[in-house]
Amino acid sequence: MIALKVDGVSKFFPGVHALDRVDFVLEEGKVHGLVGENGAGKSTLFNILAGVYRPDGGSIEVRGQQVAFSSRHDAMLHGISAVFQELSLSPNLSVAENIFANRQPTNRLGVVNKRSLQELSAEESKKFGSEVRPRDLVRSLSISDQQTVEIMKALSGDPYILLLDEPTSSLTKNRVDQLFENIRKCKEAGRAVIYVSHNLWEVFAICDVITVLKDGQIVATVNKEDTNEEKVAAMMVGRELGNIYGVRDNLPRNQTALKVSGLTGEKFKDITFDMHKGEILGLYGLAGAGRTELARAIFGAEPLTAGELELDGKRVQVRSPRQAIEAGLGYLTEDRRVDGLFLQDSIRNNLVAVKVGDFFPKSILKLRDFKLMKETANNLVRQYNVATNTIERKVGKLSGGNQQKVLMARWLRIKPRVFFCDEPTRGVDVGSKSEIYSYIRELAKEGAAVLLISSDLREIIGLSDRVLVMFKGKIAGELRGEEKSEENIIMYAMGLLNRKGGRDVDNVQ
Repeated sequence: MIALKVDGVSKFFPGVHALDRVDFVLEEGKVHGLVGENGAGKSTLFNILAGVYRPDGGSIEVRGQQVAFSSRHDAMLHGISAVFQELSLSPNLSVAENIFANRQPTNRLGVVNKRSLQELSAEESKKFGSEVRPRDLVRSLSISDQQTVEIMKALSGDPYILLLDEPTSSLTKNRVDQLFENIRKCKEAGRAVIYVSHNLWEVFAICDVITVLKDGQIVATVNKEDTNEEKVAAMMVGRELGNIYGVRDNLPRNQTALKVSGLTGEKFKDITFDMHKGEILGLYGLAGAGRTELARAIFGAEPLTAGELELDGKRVQVRSPRQAIEAGLGYLTEDRRVDGLFLQDSIRNNLVAVKVGDFFPKSILKLRDFKLMKETANNLVRQYNVATNTIERKVGKLSGGNQQKVLMARWLRIKPRVFFCDEPTRGVDVGSKSEIYSYIRELAKEGAAVLLISSDLREIIGLSDRVLVMFKGKIAGELRGEEKSEENIIMYAMGLLNRKGGRDVDNVQ
């Protein structure tokens, strides 16, 4: 039975034909994948179905009845619940208050029943094996936990149609597995799911049907069994991509760029490792392992309580990001929208935001050289293939892939000696991923040491020369060559193997 039907839907924005007479059918008990490059129209269609945008043409039917949503709440009243790519939680409210926002249980007097609220929230957490507590403030949670709460919020309303836009972008593998299990339960209950993702392996793991969008139009709708990842990727970008990770040589890389000794902070303890010039060092761990906190502390963004850093053989003290940048470090942050980009500022100003002193001539007046800023920004836009018609456009108006390219270009302009990439391809389409991977490989080829932090095991294995795995704030394992298998990495990440390669019986359930 058809759950939702989209007939000839179009949407226009100034200078952009975002959707061009799109036809789309979603069946009950099916997971329907929606894929395409950044700017293909996926998010526009998603937002129309979620009640955020109104279409400029065409019609939408839910359970055979024509509908016209005036708001997100209106869509929810028709049984449609959405998880957006950008989190929509209220940071100053608790987990329970976010999950049941606008539908909290009340007593006969209309007062919120806090005990019932906590119990219902705890039940939702159990579905994901989540350790977040109902009373925890959302602002205190990691990005992974926040995304889990966002998903719990959508599922708690028992929707007839569930819309998921990049739901795993901040999730580790165990959380992804738990999400997929809940999606399968929705299928078994006769619910319908639209799954938007740039990770094609996810699409093929959970979806039954796949629709490819390009330039606002439907390219094809195919059953999963009738195609493969390579064919879908080719339909998305209009060309064969081949091996997007590239090929790394086996040359020895023994010259130390950064030496970390006994580092201890709030979320990690006694961390010791080396980063070598020309090396891509992968860093993997499950939610709460301390990966991002470790990188931020090395970069001076979080305090250290113990340990030493050596850069090119010389001891250094990094107490702030400014000092880190001056020392030759760069850090592409985990969440570009929260602490990476200035969304309301121009592409130009974002591109030159690091080492902005380069654009102040050494003169008495110290006025900014706007001509040099403009020339530099335009060159970076061309070099890193940022899709825009002007560098004065607000960076927040760009697609996720182009935002990530701006962030990458900002850091690569200063040519860091040590570069931390924290989830460099989160929310990025397969074409942009291929480009970003090439930038990372090229930086390493030029002699920089790169630390790649990622929740994507394929990315970690495909790009890294060596992989470190964290468990509960410590380095649990180090893997090279053929040792870098998904099974080995996960075993270390779950604490089932120790750094010597033996089974850790204390963590076996």
